[in-house]
Amino acid sequence: MINDPPSTLKPAEVAALLVQHAVKKHQDRYENVFFKAFMAGAMLAFGGLLSEVLQGGAPGLTASNPGIVKVLGGFVFPVGLVMIILQGQELLTSNMMTFPMAVLKGAVPLWSLAVNWIIVFFGNLVGSLFFAAILVRYTGVVSTEPYHSFIASFAIKKAGEPEWHQIFLRGIGCNWLVSVAVWQAAGARETISKIFAAWIPIWIFVACGYDHVVANMFSVPLGIMFGAQLSAAEYIRKYVQL
Repeated sequence: MINDPPSTLKPAEVAALLVQHAVKKHQDRYENVFFKAFMAGAMLAFGGLLSEVLQGGAPGLTASNPGIVKVLGGFVFPVGLVMIILQGQELLTSNMMTFPMAVLKGAVPLWSLAVNWIIVFFGNLVGSLFFAAILVRYTGVVSTEPYHSFIASFAIKKAGEPEWHQIFLRGIGCNWLVSVAVWQAAGARETISKIFAAWIPIWIFVACGYDHVVANMFSVPLGIMFGAQLSAAEYIRKYVQL
């Protein structure tokens, strides 16, 4: 009788698999990497929009039980990362884990890490801005109250009120959990397990209020588009340090 393989890879197997992923990214054409990063920015923005629709559309519940609204908003957000993982797109924060692993193993050169991060950063940014402007602002899907005011205030809470060191530390907490999500999804052998493995850590980081640089590439510019009293220069000054 042939035993079925275990449903989850061992840690050493996951590490080896992620290094292989980094090698494939290193070998990919730059325009392909950029397009995948563009798509990842848009996919993550879908999750961000869904989360803001839920939270912004529940002002009464927010007033009586703000904690449960944050938990519910965090619960729906992971759809973006799930789509990115299942489609094999390029997300900056996951590459911040896999590429250093590959460099330390000698599988890719150090310069490739820098090149990938730069291309993916701008690809994620362009995808996020495209989604915010074209598929949210200009479509009018959330242009009425209470969404309009919530989107503007959400941007202020993310980039206006916190000091840069608070955003930096929140970024550490966020990317710790993003890395856990990507690691666990890579270790799962079938689709449902990959979804569940990625969902839980992302739910935690959003509900707890940590900051994800790519997610904020969508939510903060969208807030500015909706009239948030926040300049693009202030947003860039704080978030380049993530």
